[in-house]
Amino acid sequence: MPNDRILSGLSLAQKAGQVASGEFSAEKAVREDRAFLVIVAGDASDNTKKKMKNMTEYYGVPLYIYSKKENLGRCIGKEYRAVAAVTHPGFADSIEKQLKIVSQLNREEQAWQK
Repeated sequence: MPNDRILSGLSLAQKAGQVASGEFSAEKAVREDRAFLVIVAGDASDNTKKKMKNMTEYYGVPLYIYSKKENLGRCIGKEYRAVAAVTHPGFADSIEKQLKIVSQLNREEQAWQK
C-alpha cells in the first residue's frame, strides 16, 4: 500500500500524539469523549468489530473498517493494532475525508461488477 493517504494521515496523527491505539486505549478515548474517529482493522475479530461498532454508535463517533492489523500497527510505529482512535478533530476530519473517498470508490466498483 504505497502512498496510502489514510495510513499516512494516521501516522502523522500518531507523531503528533493524537492517536489512542489498541482496543483498550481506543475504548477509553471514546468513553472519555476524546475520540473523533475510530478505525478498526478489517482482519480484527468479529467480537472487536461488534464491540467498537456498538460503542461508537452510542457515543456518536464515526467508525470505519479499514486495512489490516499489521498495516494499522506499522503506520503508528507498533507491531499489530486492531483499533486506532484519532483524538484530534483536524486529523480526524482529514483522515475521514480519505476514508469516504475509498468507501465511495469501493461501492462504485462493487456496483459496476454486478
